[in-house]
Amino acid sequence: MKDSTTDKYSAGEQGLGYIYQARLALLHLLQLPEETAVFLEKDDDLDFIDGDGGKSLASLKHKAVGDHLTDLSTDFWKSVNIWLARYKRDGRAASNLRFFLFTTGTVSAGSFLTRFLPDQPLSSGDAATLTELANAALAKSKSQLIGQIAKEFNELSDPEKQSFLERILILDGSPRIGDIPATIKNKYMRSVRRDHREFVFERLEGWWNDAVIKQLTNARTEGIFGYEVSDKLSAFAEEYKIDNLPITFRGKVPADDIDTETDPRLFVVQLREIGISSNRIRSAILDYYRAFEQRSAWARENLLVSGEVEEYEDRLADEWNRYKDVAFEKLKEDSAEDALQEAGAIVYNWAEFETGKIESLRIRARVTEPYVLRGSLHILADTTPEPRVYWHPRFLDRLGKVLGVAK
Repeated sequence: MKDSTTDKYSAGEQGLGYIYQARLALLHLLQLPEETAVFLEKDDDLDFIDGDGGKSLASLKHKAVGDHLTDLSTDFWKSVNIWLARYKRDGRAASNLRFFLFTTGTVSAGSFLTRFLPDQPLSSGDAATLTELANAALAKSKSQLIGQIAKEFNELSDPEKQSFLERILILDGSPRIGDIPATIKNKYMRSVRRDHREFVFERLEGWWNDAVIKQLTNARTEGIFGYEVSDKLSAFAEEYKIDNLPITFRGKVPADDIDTETDPRLFVVQLREIGISSNRIRSAILDYYRAFEQRSAWARENLLVSGEVEEYEDRLADEWNRYKDVAFEKLKEDSAEDALQEAGAIVYNWAEFETGKIESLRIRARVTEPYVLRGSLHILADTTPEPRVYWHPRFLDRLGKVLGVAK
């Protein structure tokens, strides 16, 4: 088996670099003022636009552990090549551009690139300008690639070279892709309970990746703003409060086709028994699916208190029983089938459209998503050997026959 750490054909670090862009962009947008917007793959790997219109172009380098930047590192000079083109295009010294190189590697101690690190004081014995240091480094190179970059650089006047170089900042030792989630969770999610931070981060990154994809495919033409990230983070965190639960199955559909005519499940059979239309049965199947999957997700994330679902179902069944007794009160033993179906439809219409208005029927006070309640009633209508909720007044009497047909 070939050692992936030494395989010269391995593209692992390059592949990580593409994923790194989105994740590092999220981290830095959290660190910057909320009016800042970011674009991916526009003028550079990342473009940050501040509230005053100033633009910062960022090149990202996710390197192998132990990688170093030296005077003639192509990572640096390739970025310079990109920045030079933008600098010339936007008016040179009159432009409002700044340039950042984020790298997981480190700048070698003896390299002139240390002058581009943050908060680097100029020693009294070092009178060389950035222009002089860059010219000296370029003069030592025998590389054709760097030679072409030097040609582009030398098209600038000395004051323009200095103006250009003074806009560059190298942020070495940047967090690696696997370290970014922990940084975000520990630094920007302190208002979220520690045992919920992983789930909140997954929700945030899922939304973020979708926004990035829309931008890269031109479905979204504007930048992604810092305040959008703040708002989403706040909204997701709110769903994990004690009186709330996250809603993650809105709009989701089952993998299998929906067949309203032959679906053998008890809750579907019940709806056919009272003459509910195919379209409404389809909606019921979706509510059942979403509620079932949502409750399973809550259980996996340990968000439910012991016995909470059982107590919730007891409340639903009790309220249904009270309303059912009123709706069926005037029926007689010999009531016609049309009257029986009409009474069942009245109860079902109440369950579908009126129960959501009753606050005491929410699993938690702020969980108002309709499919949770509607789907939970269908779950109760699907229990065996006998459903806890039914719509047709004679359904329990017919249950044996119905189950025989379903089998």
